[in-house]
Amino acid sequence: MKTIKVMLKVADDVSTDIIYPGRFMATVLPAETPQFAFADNADFNRRLKAGEIPSGSALVAGKNFGCGSSREQAVSTLKGYDLAVIARDISRIFLQSAINLGLNIIICPEIEAAEGDELEITGGKVHNRTSGKSFDTNPLPKARQAIIDAGGLIPYTRKLIMSGK
Repeated sequence: MKTIKVMLKVADDVSTDIIYPGRFMATVLPAETPQFAFADNADFNRRLKAGEIPSGSALVAGKNFGCGSSREQAVSTLKGYDLAVIARDISRIFLQSAINLGLNIIICPEIEAAEGDELEITGGKVHNRTSGKSFDTNPLPKARQAIIDAGGLIPYTRKLIMSGK
């Protein structure tokens, strides 16, 4: 059981350009990209950079989160703050990048939450402790979840090689 607080709620069709604006594409190193997370949302970006948003906090999104380009930096910028993404739906390319980089993602088609709500995630459900409502999740295939749990494709592969499997 894990309880997390919603620090940002966004609508449907949030593109990678909103998550990581294209004007910052000269900076692509995962250690440097987080400073540009949601750069055009000045308040949220400032709070992230000031450390006011605790590691493991949640971003709740509508449908088609991460649409647009195959910009991997949109994932690394969120991963850099250890944000969990709970979305009604995630675009295909963003989903694969999130798995590859080990970003904590939860697909919850009926999620209802507002900024400040506390969410409890257990056994295929998201329970909004603030509203008292519960929502089913669409779990990822076990192999994909194992990659996320390992911290991404590289740590997962390293773990397999080291274990001799």
